Amino acid sequence: MTDPAQAVPEASPNQSGRLGRNARLGILVGSVVVALAIQLLLFGWSILGLLFIAALIYCVAIYVVSRAVEGHRHAMDRLVTGVVTTAFLIAMVPLVSVTVTIVDRGLARFDAEFFTYSMQGVGAGEVGGAYHAIIGTLIVTGLASLISIPIGLFAGIYLVEYGGKSRVARWLTFFVDVMTGIPSIVAGLFAISLFTLIFGPAYQSGIVGAVALSVLMIPTVVRSSEEMLRLVPNELREASYALGVPKWLTIVKVVIPTAIAGLATGVTLAIARVMGETAPLLITMGAARGTNFNPFEGSMAALPLFAYQQYASPGLDRQASLDTAFTAALVLMIIVMILNVLARLISKFFAPKTGR
Repeated sequence: MTDPAQAVPEASPNQSGRLGRNARLGILVGSVVVALAIQLLLFGWSILGLLFIAALIYCVAIYVVSRAVEGHRHAMDRLVTGVVTTAFLIAMVPLVSVTVTIVDRGLARFDAEFFTYSMQGVGAGEVGGAYHAIIGTLIVTGLASLISIPIGLFAGIYLVEYGGKSRVARWLTFFVDVMTGIPSIVAGLFAISLFTLIFGPAYQSGIVGAVALSVLMIPTVVRSSEEMLRLVPNELREASYALGVPKWLTIVKVVIPTAIAGLATGVTLAIARVMGETAPLLITMGAARGTNFNPFEGSMAALPLFAYQQYASPGLDRQASLDTAFTAALVLMIIVMILNVLARLISKFFAPKTGR
């Protein structure tokens, strides 16, 4: 009779062995040390270079060690994981660098004067503030939202609920795709050409900039609203139709409330996307130094324009002008961050509640 202990073959180390956390951490630390030594001896200090060399050494080392201990499949899995993690870290380097630089340089002028004074009457040796630019950004972005949100939502509703596979829906989808990829300066040229035909040459105002931003914003709203409306289950529509509810009322009372969280999130992100545009505003709004609350008459300022002007045409105190430009960028980044947080909160609190 065969002994059961002898019937089951003993697992080889390659099949049963696993790399523990301490082993992987040791390989990582060793890769960083070797990369640091190579960099200092051959290339000199650079955080990006250290990251790249250490990641390359780690990927090779983890593959070799894992193949010897765990086998080919686990080694390939760890290699791909290392490559993906490296790509993520490399992508994070410029993001973190830009954020740290803007916060560090922007805090120099983050004071009450920056938020309460404009550039009206500011002399050669003075700095001034960005009150007029903040007001201009809010007004122009608000007008662009008033233009873009209804058009984008109605276009998305048509594509999902009415268009189907019709020729009009196909052409609308095609033009939305084309508009999504146009350069922002083209939107500015379109807006200034349109108002030049109507009001004559040299017409610059906030409404022209709002129209330019709406050209960039509409495709984003259409795409986001279309995707959110397509996520609404057809069973909800069919149940409403079975009760005799008209289609338009089904859309208003069933479809839109179900997708309201995604719609609000998409709209908020679209607003944040166009708020930082500079190129279309350079040729549509002028370069006002004072506060203008009327978007239909006279030039206006905006935070992106203000930051560009402070950098391109600094005053006698160049360092103060550069600090002001970074502060304008910091304020703009804070506004965009608030909009993104607002979008997340809307998505969380207005999402349809699910139960058992």
